[in-house]
Amino acid sequence: MKILIVEDEVLLADSLKTLLTRKGFDVEVVYDGENGAEYALLGVYDLLILDVMMPGLDGYQVARQVRAGRCGTPILMLTAKSAIEDRIAGLNAGADYYLTKPFDSRELLACINALLRRQGGQVDELVYGNTALDLASSTLVCGERSVRLSAKEFDVMRYLLHSRDRNLSKEAILAKVWGYDSNAVENHVEVYVGFLRKKLRSIGSNLRIAAIRRLGYHLEVDGDC
Repeated sequence: MKILIVEDEVLLADSLKTLLTRKGFDVEVVYDGENGAEYALLGVYDLLILDVMMPGLDGYQVARQVRAGRCGTPILMLTAKSAIEDRIAGLNAGADYYLTKPFDSRELLACINALLRRQGGQVDELVYGNTALDLASSTLVCGERSVRLSAKEFDVMRYLLHSRDRNLSKEAILAKVWGYDSNAVENHVEVYVGFLRKKLRSIGSNLRIAAIRRLGYHLEVDGDC
């Protein structure tokens, strides 16, 4: 499961990342609301942990932007504000749960697990056309046929499946999969898209990774199963 933490208190953010990583989650951290909204709207996270009191965009504004972008990722808000009015504001902004600071790590983990369970099959697999991506096993499945993906293949395919027919530029894929500080270049994206195309064909998938010059890649469904 992939979790995004948006928290401007660096020490707390990094402590949460350490805790959740030890519990087996794949965790990314950003330290301001503007970047938090941008990352969240990529649609590749299973959960968003969002601080309320941040400079620039606060947590309420980030949550509203995420929901306005039709992103249904569960949002767990963290804040020192405990008044009922603040809780109502958070829920109205789009949060699914509101946890006040200070909190016990056991309570945090219980909230996270509850929100993830609430998603049911949505966090177990991504389905498009006649093909499913099993998120637990990093496996592409089409009928009785399946193929395992490498870590990078999985990340690229997952990003494409979240975006479906929306074009993703090579730059966006590089930033999301390899990271902004990586030395990877656009050719890396082309190579992994090639790997995925071969694997999709090998299992009889009706998904096609289409390329549009200067715009990037998106998924198309060719006919019926």
